[in-house]
Amino acid sequence: MTSAVVVGSGPNGLAAAIRLAQVGLEVTVVEAHDRPGGGTRTSELTVPGLLHDECAAFHPTGVASPFFASLRLERHGLSWRWPEIDLAHPLDDGRAGIAARDRTETARSLGVDAAAWDKLFAGSTEHFDALVGEVFRPLAHLPRHPVVLAGFGVRAVQPSTWIAGRFSDDPARALFTGVAAHAFSRLDTPLSSSVGMLLTTAAHAVGWPVAEGGSERITDALLAELASLGGKVVTGTTVTSLDQLRDLTGRRPDAVLLDTSPQAAVTIVGDVMPGRVRRALDRYRHGPAAFKVDFAIDGEIPWTNPDCARAGTVHLGGTAEEIAATEKDTVRGRMPARPFVLLGQQFLADPRRSSGSVNPVYAYAHVPHGYPGDATDAIIGQIERFAPGFRDRIVATSIRTPAALEEYNPNYICGDISTGANTARQIVFRPRATVNPYSLGVPGVFLCSSATPPGAGVHGMGGFRAAEAALTSLR
Repeated sequence: MTSAVVVGSGPNGLAAAIRLAQVGLEVTVVEAHDRPGGGTRTSELTVPGLLHDECAAFHPTGVASPFFASLRLERHGLSWRWPEIDLAHPLDDGRAGIAARDRTETARSLGVDAAAWDKLFAGSTEHFDALVGEVFRPLAHLPRHPVVLAGFGVRAVQPSTWIAGRFSDDPARALFTGVAAHAFSRLDTPLSSSVGMLLTTAAHAVGWPVAEGGSERITDALLAELASLGGKVVTGTTVTSLDQLRDLTGRRPDAVLLDTSPQAAVTIVGDVMPGRVRRALDRYRHGPAAFKVDFAIDGEIPWTNPDCARAGTVHLGGTAEEIAATEKDTVRGRMPARPFVLLGQQFLADPRRSSGSVNPVYAYAHVPHGYPGDATDAIIGQIERFAPGFRDRIVATSIRTPAALEEYNPNYICGDISTGANTARQIVFRPRATVNPYSLGVPGVFLCSSATPPGAGVHGMGGFRAAEAALTSLR
């Protein structure tokens, strides 16, 4: 029987393993951590009974993923839950821009910019399934929906600051800029709108849901599907060379897929990797880091703007201009006094994550690559800015520095949870400039992590596409 080994059990690794097992390969997944899942794990990080997502929390790309949809993961207990409002972005004057599947909710918050906002996103929202089919693959492909892709592309190629400039008032400008900031990049450069355009469109088309019971339920469902196909998972084993895989499985696998960073792939593949590929991966850049704090709070967050109390995700960064300046400083290695903060209130959609009156709150700040300091007070300060009295409700905290994030998941080099900087070059050519971005130049060996197209997010599409490339090579 043809065999395959997948190194790493994040969503991409498990997706790759499932796709290979679907066509009859004997598949083994090898994971360094004692628990599979990569960025989709959930734990009691603060007080007993409170469920905190350890990294990935909201899943617009998960619910939109064509491969996940094809697996019908609800058969294995996965259930999505949506908040009343997907996203809110409060301002110092008490207003807030909101994004929701209900367009009237969004329009109500954006006032004079409601029509301009709807014009910007209506087309891609209406044709979202077709759009996902185009953007969840490498850039170099023959489009099936060229008009839809072109309409999206002419906006995505622009700097985020240009898109924000279409609006006349702060709520719409800040709302879009906050979503664009998910790229962890400068917002005044070409293609910096791409992430913001896709995630905002997703908010209107499918929402930003959570997995009931925590993001680990996504892992559980994928593991169950893999097991049903005969695949197996080995945990607590760090892979450092291709030769080691022969010892683990008793034979040389016909295909090896690496759900790892490019740097780890260079180490594992070693001297058999062609020099041109090694040089390209050595040039691969990582971006700014996350500094994560999980809170246990008594009651709910005392937001000044009531819409924020209904939103699953809240972006804290002030105006569009402030966010753009903050992200520029972060990319340049300067820690801002008031960093951009993403806050999650998963318990609003999924109350089972709470314990009595105590609720879990998820938050991380954008900080410089490898930031060695403590951003806890800065994160609390940003929350207090828009929710005075928050500090008094804190029962317990759990902190993960950039170094701790890398320890938790080695793909997060120096705290880069995107597994690579979202520069214009790396958005187009990720991880290197080639027709087949999954190939590592060695027969049967492929990269399938978030360092490959379509990039970060819990969607499994990088793993699926890498598996398809591996299957093509085996034919």
